[in-house]
Amino acid sequence: MEKLIDQAQTIIKDHHLRWTKQRKMMIESVAWHPDRYFNIVEIDQYLREQFPGLSHDTIYRNFKEFEKLGIVELRQHHDQMQVKYSCDFTHHHHFICDICGRVQEIQMPPIDKEFFEKQLPGVKITGHRFELHGICAQCQKKSLQ
Repeated sequence: MEKLIDQAQTIIKDHHLRWTKQRKMMIESVAWHPDRYFNIVEIDQYLREQFPGLSHDTIYRNFKEFEKLGIVELRQHHDQMQVKYSCDFTHHHHFICDICGRVQEIQMPPIDKEFFEKQLPGVKITGHRFELHGICAQCQKKSLQ
């Protein structure tokens, strides 16, 4: 975990942002379990208990900034925003367990943007996200016991 925190600190400082106690705690909250998405509302509540003057907007704005820097990954799941420490700093995809929430990185064949742009005349595709959902081997094993 310390390696992940040090890595994030270096990136933040390299982009001329201050390394504050609040930002450190935000990174720590996702670095403890880098293989899981966390509900930002829960992290928000915890951080605001530790730092009563910290605003909801500041927490979300910082996570958005961390996403731009490649430190965290954000996703909308149902009606909630979730965050996790970035697996790596290259484009990748995930399998997410519906029971335990564990995230596993998966390899996908290259996506042909031109194929999709032909279906959507006038559109220029700038990115995509792909997630597989299901039940991981460990959770399946537990359900059989």
